[in-house]
Amino acid sequence: MNHSIYSADRSTHLKIVVVALVAGIAVAAFGISARTNSDDYTQTARVVKAGKAVAITSSDTSLVR
Repeated sequence: MNHSIYSADRSTHLKIVVVALVAGIAVAAFGISARTNSDDYTQTARVVKAGKAVAITSSDTSLVR
């Protein structure tokens, strides 16, 4: 058994690449399936209408310039 990545032979490197590729595909498939099954939580756009204009003529807060 190879305990170092530097002394590993070609087949060990190939096994590592294959395992990483399979794991990446599994994670991507899980993410896609989790996203497409979330149709129960559809978002709706909310409309915010402006009210009357407000004019502030005086204030008690201090102004620092």
